[in-house]
Amino acid sequence: MLITFQSKAAGDVLMLEEHALPLLQAAGKAPGVSPERGVFTVAQLPAAIAGLEKAIAAAPPLADEDDDDDDDKPPVHPIALPVALGQRAFPLLDLLRKSQASGVDVMWEGSSAW
Repeated sequence: MLITFQSKAAGDVLMLEEHALPLLQAAGKAPGVSPERGVFTVAQLPAAIAGLEKAIAAAPPLADEDDDDDDDKPPVHPIALPVALGQRAFPLLDLLRKSQASGVDVMWEGSSAW
């Protein structure tokens, strides 16, 4: 399912459910939170931002492909590289920060099945 995060402070952030759920949990939403619909109120934004920043700081770094000394190995296409938690969380974290600065809520909603 596709999750859409919306705020009046910035453009929508779209994320697959499997990627959004760990970020919602890091932002302080309960592990059983429904990806169907929810909200970060203005009062919840500081804790949500701090939770995401803490999760990013605690995430193990990804192995750097450029550190390999094997020149005979073919280069890895960028689309095949793993995505770090900080990269995955950045659009949502940016939306939360802009919403906090503007004093507006952030809502999310799952897309309906076609």
